[in-house]
Amino acid sequence: MPLRCKTSVSHDEVMVRKLQKSRAFAVEYLKAAMEDTEEPRALLVALRHVAEARGGIAKIAKAAGIERESLYRALSPCGNPRFATLVAVTKAMGLTLTVETSSASRR
Repeated sequence: MPLRCKTSVSHDEVMVRKLQKSRAFAVEYLKAAMEDTEEPRALLVALRHVAEARGGIAKIAKAAGIERESLYRALSPCGNPRFATLVAVTKAMGLTLTVETSSASRR
């Protein structure tokens, strides 16, 4: 019987699978990314993961009225999307961006 090596799965693949299974997890994942003030690019990576979980970048780009290549660039770790792009992308994913009082100011 041949020995089978266990293949590894990338973090991105694991996240996309989890995000496909649970909309609630997707919302919490994005909230956590938005709260990461030490790494603001985390939101772009999280949005990309959610877009991939919701049918892929091409599908979300089409629904958002954005060129696929432009969305790939915008949601890359080095991306710098306009606010209008973020709004269009979240809307295409069935989500909305919101603002809340920070926990520090609630005290």
